[in-house]
Amino acid sequence: MQGPGPDDGAFDVSVVIPVHNCRAFLDRCLTSALVQRVKKEIVVVDDGSTDGSGELLDLYAAYHPGIVKVVHIEASGGAGRPRNVGIEHATGRYVFFCDADDHLGPEALERMVAVADRNDTDIVLGKVVGHGRRAPVSMFARSADRVELGDSGVYNSLSCFKLFRRDLLVWHGIRFGEGMLVGEDILFTVHAYCHARAMSVVADYDCYHLVSRPDGSSIMQQPDSRDPLAWLAMIKEPIRLMARHVEPGPLRDHLLRRHFRLDVFTQLGAPFLDSDDVRRKDIAREVAALCEEWYTPGVHERLNTIDRQRAGALDDLDRLVRLARIESATVRRRLTGLRWEGEHLVVTGAARLDGITRDDALAVVLRARHDPARELVVPAERNGGEFVARVEVGTLGSGIWDLRVAVEIEGVIRLGRLGADRDSGIARPRPRLFGGVVAMPYFTRDNGNLSIDMGGHVVSVPGTVRLIRMRWALGHRLLMDGEVTVAGTTPAASAVKQIVWRERRSGRERADRVTALPGGGFAARPAVGRLTPGTWDAYLELDLGGPPARFRIETDTVAGPRRWWGTSLLRTVRPYATSGKGRLSAVVRRLTAESLVKRMLG
Repeated sequence: MQGPGPDDGAFDVSVVIPVHNCRAFLDRCLTSALVQRVKKEIVVVDDGSTDGSGELLDLYAAYHPGIVKVVHIEASGGAGRPRNVGIEHATGRYVFFCDADDHLGPEALERMVAVADRNDTDIVLGKVVGHGRRAPVSMFARSADRVELGDSGVYNSLSCFKLFRRDLLVWHGIRFGEGMLVGEDILFTVHAYCHARAMSVVADYDCYHLVSRPDGSSIMQQPDSRDPLAWLAMIKEPIRLMARHVEPGPLRDHLLRRHFRLDVFTQLGAPFLDSDDVRRKDIAREVAALCEEWYTPGVHERLNTIDRQRAGALDDLDRLVRLARIESATVRRRLTGLRWEGEHLVVTGAARLDGITRDDALAVVLRARHDPARELVVPAERNGGEFVARVEVGTLGSGIWDLRVAVEIEGVIRLGRLGADRDSGIARPRPRLFGGVVAMPYFTRDNGNLSIDMGGHVVSVPGTVRLIRMRWALGHRLLMDGEVTVAGTTPAASAVKQIVWRERRSGRERADRVTALPGGGFAARPAVGRLTPGTWDAYLELDLGGPPARFRIETDTVAGPRRWWGTSLLRTVRPYATSGKGRLSAVVRRLTAESLVKRMLG
């Protein structure tokens, strides 16, 4: 599906912007598109604006001929028609859809086009951030060059604020629903996903800024934009469209899970509580009809506990109301103690659901931050209103583990991050070594929640490396004997890896082997004479279960400088201890005989 190449005069991207009475936001939106460092055209479709938006757009087109293209149409009542008109006028290799009250990050299109071209993908999801509006999160945990629907969370995002290969849209007749108040982009994006060979994700840059209008005038901010019955009626067509393209089986179940979790069963939550009894019956009936047609055992096993409970209670309105109240109740939790006890981290606290007088079970759940499938559930002992959980930290793998408290009631599990609300005086316990892995409980900087860093991924590992002896040997090598401690104890010999010399100005590095000795000692014979000119700082590198951990080498003893002639060059190496902490560094110089004479005479 390759379009014209990037150097043949064609546009890389057509930015399609539907506009209806958005004059106050247009300058920011259009400026954000104009500054994109790609070959672009901006196709703006004025959907019958009456607030002067059309006149402002014509002014932009006059000032940016050949870049800003304005199409005026009669008001259509939704974003579907103007976006479709924009597709008809687009000529770029890719199309990006941007709403007039939102805006792009300065490097958004440059980054997304680069990843699409590099990986030959048809759709690129750029990270979306919300300003007064909720933005999707799950699919932006990490960047990905190439993902497919079945092995990723990209299908959770069905908005159209993405980069699409234009040939994909043209060849398959992919268009937005027209005459729809909401959901027109869901229909479009589902269709595009079904035909895309693969997708890319740009998660390390804020590509799209989703903005809430201060006056609440956008369609998605209207009170009736998520009417539960209207939404259930709307979502039937995207589900049927997807099912026409995807055979029954694991992939279809994976995609249906998204629709049931985010489109169907969510109508049995807050919207259900806000409805009267008659309307609740109507909502339950519509949900039951969708379940009868599409709810499979594969979907059931992919859902969380509360949605599974709902699927079995569609004929029991009272049960559905209780489930909705459990879901909406705040998880009240407080951390009251944190300490090491042998090999266990003992966590004490209190937890309950606000407004719910009883619960069935309570546990502490540790979940790997970058791999939610990795989870450790620790049942808690109850003592009146408090709980005690003993976490066997040594069983955790490398990574960041976030702690949550889990409250179970009527088969439904509610989770809440633990630690932000805690008793005064609770400090993080000292780091501990478990085998070759360093474990460091800590409180996150943003919200003060409790996590455990296994391996030193985000928390600095405490350690000390000190030289006992240093002297010169043959080959212009330094003989070094030292000792190392990590977290107040001796690391395993297998953890000690190498000495790294890093040149202070350029960042160049050279590594030398280290021999680990019993009791935390080590010996090394670094070839300092082979270092290039500059100032070199010495580190000892250890493997403590995460990224390489480096510790500056401290010394009380320093070998004297060494000079020698070689091939008409005077080489000098001067080891020294830095002022203050006495850290080992070395200054290396190389002078020719001619430059040495000039220096002496000058």
